[in-house]
Amino acid sequence: MSANDDQVGGTHYKSQEIQHWDLVEYNGIPYMEAQIIKYVMRHQDKNGKEDLLKAGHFLQKLIELRY
Repeated sequence: MSANDDQVGGTHYKSQEIQHWDLVEYNGIPYMEAQIIKYVMRHQDKNGKEDLLKAGHFLQKLIELRY
């Protein structure tokens, strides 16, 4: 069994055509950017506006760190 087949705590990633962790791993996306993508990808299937606010929070921190 693949880890993709056994999601703990819901189905918000299993409903995606490409799961977040596969996208991140395949493309070598750094942690902060990966978190932003994660929350944007799942917001419609999990926490709605809260996930978009979380993505914005990570984006704010990424801007502080880089610029």
